[in-house]
Amino acid sequence: MFFIEELEKLNQTNLLLRFTLEIAALISLGVFAWISFNGYFKYILTWVLPIAVMIVWSVFAVPNDPSRRGQTVIAVNGVTRLVIELLIFAMAVAALYFSHLKPVGIVFLCLIILHYIFSAERIKWLLNQ
Repeated sequence: MFFIEELEKLNQTNLLLRFTLEIAALISLGVFAWISFNGYFKYILTWVLPIAVMIVWSVFAVPNDPSRRGQTVIAVNGVTRLVIELLIFAMAVAALYFSHLKPVGIVFLCLIILHYIFSAERIKWLLNQ
């Protein structure tokens, strides 16, 4: 019984980590746009880039995904969803790297890897959809 409770706590902690990583990814894309562009383009991309990624992230989902309460707007298979997630996280790490925040990017990458290690069951589920 104790082991199951501890696994549940670990899963909840991993979901919190995932949510935090998603928010950090959006922020890192906005920071990249702010640092990398000038003029009106700077202001527009600082808002539009994270919003566009947020829309992609929330719209494309696997039906009945327990980590998303089963809700989806555009249904995709599990492999497609996993690729979308990995691409967004890779873009965020690259954004930090090119924003001259390499140490932050390395820490961010390590946390992403940690998240996916603890998400092995979800990854298996996604690959079977």
